[in-house]
Amino acid sequence: MSTLNFDANTVEPNSFEVLPAAKYIAVITDSERKATKANTGFYLKLTFEIIEGEFKGRKVFAQLNLENQNADAVRIARGELSAICRAVNIMTPKDSVEIHNLPLEITVVCKKQPDDEIRNEIKGYASKQKKAADKPEQPGNDVPPWHRK
Repeated sequence: MSTLNFDANTVEPNSFEVLPAAKYIAVITDSERKATKANTGFYLKLTFEIIEGEFKGRKVFAQLNLENQNADAVRIARGELSAICRAVNIMTPKDSVEIHNLPLEITVVCKKQPDDEIRNEIKGYASKQKKAADKPEQPGNDVPPWHRK
């Protein structure tokens, strides 16, 4: 038995429901180098926290197999790390902490696992700053006012 002195009225409960597939603004709040199960390499475990919108405060995770016997896994992980670095504009980090707390857009999908459980997976990374060219054109901008209806 342990004394808690805890008031659940003062703390919001955790939610572990799957996030809807969408694009979210997030920051990396934690990173950890972990050995692979077979101890033949390592992966970088990244924790992303959503910082805007309805799901603010929720976490999503990514694992990048940066050293692995499977060359494809390494190629994919290095490509993802490159996308993250470009999205936060840190092109040559010496330590993963350098990419922490910098806003970026993540594309989250829902993926069915072999046990039929649905889990979130990050499938894309982009800069939070949108270019003017990325904004949709406003209809009628090239039509003189006297021809608009």
